[in-house]
Amino acid sequence: MATSLAPIALLVSCIWAQQPTEFEVEAAFLMNFARFVEWPASAFPDSNSPFTVCILGKDPFGRALDDLLAGQTVGQRNVAVRRLAEGPAHACQMVFFGGPKSATRAVLESLGPGVLTVGDGDTFLREGGMIAFVLDNRRVRFDINQALAEKNELKLSSRLLTVARSVQK
Repeated sequence: MATSLAPIALLVSCIWAQQPTEFEVEAAFLMNFARFVEWPASAFPDSNSPFTVCILGKDPFGRALDDLLAGQTVGQRNVAVRRLAEGPAHACQMVFFGGPKSATRAVLESLGPGVLTVGDGDTFLREGGMIAFVLDNRRVRFDINQALAEKNELKLSSRLLTVARSVQK
């Protein structure tokens, strides 16, 4: 695990020369989430399995996520991106929910331990998600449900918790 959480603005400014879009910033956050969460060994089928980021439903990132994650690693694992039209998302270590919102709760409840769930909007945590992106004064921020993450055997770095807008314990 890295020793410090680099400011997201610096990371994004290094990646994109122009003003980044909301979803480019969220893509950068996803990579940082992966680096500041510890997954149980049981979250991976074997020691050679990649760290898999899945986009469930509508993909708001397009090529931005693929470009950002190309060649990246989480621990000793290569990062892979999968796009799923619908569940199940059991082979994923991180799932971003792109909608539709009506199916979110059912899919969240079907996931086992070792899967970090990320989505958009104030209601995502209430639906059972772990990290929710929110716009705060035209800036992308995030809220965390730490208790749910821990219940699902994920250990969140104190550095990640410190930069969250809010943390539910």
